[in-house]
Amino acid sequence: MKIAIVEDDINMRKSLEIAMSDYREYDVHTFKSPKDALKKLDDTFDLIISDINMPGMDGIEFVKGLNGRYDVIFITGNATLTRAIESIHLGVKDFLLKPFEIETLIAAIRRSSNVQQKVKKNAPKCTLKTGAFLGTSPALEKLLTTIGKAAKTDASIMLLGESGVGKEVFACHVHQKSPRFDKPFIAINMAAIPENLIESELFGFEKGSFTDATETKIGQFELANGGTLFLDEIAEMPYALQAKLLRVLQEREIRRLGSSKSTKIDVRIITATNANLQQNIRDGKFREDLYYRLNTIPLTIPPLRERREEIIPIAIAILEQNCAQYGFESKEFNPQAKEALELYPWPGNIRELISVVERSAILSDSGTIGVDDLFLEARGFGRV
Repeated sequence: MKIAIVEDDINMRKSLEIAMSDYREYDVHTFKSPKDALKKLDDTFDLIISDINMPGMDGIEFVKGLNGRYDVIFITGNATLTRAIESIHLGVKDFLLKPFEIETLIAAIRRSSNVQQKVKKNAPKCTLKTGAFLGTSPALEKLLTTIGKAAKTDASIMLLGESGVGKEVFACHVHQKSPRFDKPFIAINMAAIPENLIESELFGFEKGSFTDATETKIGQFELANGGTLFLDEIAEMPYALQAKLLRVLQEREIRRLGSSKSTKIDVRIITATNANLQQNIRDGKFREDLYYRLNTIPLTIPPLRERREEIIPIAIAILEQNCAQYGFESKEFNPQAKEALELYPWPGNIRELISVVERSAILSDSGTIGVDDLFLEARGFGRV
């Protein structure tokens, strides 16, 4: 984030520059006068922080000279109601009175519309991993046909299947085929986040909302706004938090921890699990009303052993990627290795296949990978 500070007081200018150096996401440039700034400002800047009372050209004239190209925050030690009103009419985003805490300025920066837009622009996009859909199995073709229909809508999708079948890849595919394809795609694994942090991770928090909340944080729902939020291992979501998620789905708004204001959101939800959620409902671990909200379109991803036509094309694609990644000469599987790959039951699915191929690429001594290089016997699979 590139920010210009325009301040004639050298002590104030240096103080702001030093204080903001602790925030590495900001690339700060300082100018001693508006005229100096106007000579050097270009389209790479996202935000201007400017004093109002400066010799030669004051802040009001300076903003007029910017012609609305940048968001502006005014800082001043001599505020008047007239100037505040004039600033608002000029489109100035914030008006801070000196002296102020650096945290107050940072909060104002984060409220800037340009900053918000850049956050959204830099939010994660999804790209399908190598070997995603290279096979032609009937099971895969049927699934992709259903996905093509579901992706055109905003209906909630629940991906079901064994661990390692590539649920995130399929979630990404849904996103890419949807009208939201150019918006953020954010994936969160519920099982990977400590239970006491899930709520703040999803919904964000305001500064001071709890002991360690030293600054405001935008949650994943806000970052995904306009796009898709993929919640993997949804069965691991704490029961108490499920009611809040249900409300978000119903009201289409979130509230950060410590905030009294709600924020409207437009997010498509995709979830995934390898658990039996209906059994979890009977056991009192998962809300039935939330289940039906999330399970509008259930899609079961077949295990790799039921998609054997895909194994060799995927393995070859992974091998090519590994060779390029590690700087190896091209390698290939011999016929016996291919037969072993096709016959192996792959309990770990795609994730296991990736591991086996990568290891064989690294440890094989020649350009041809044989059965012994696969080390499938170590996985309880005899020679073919």
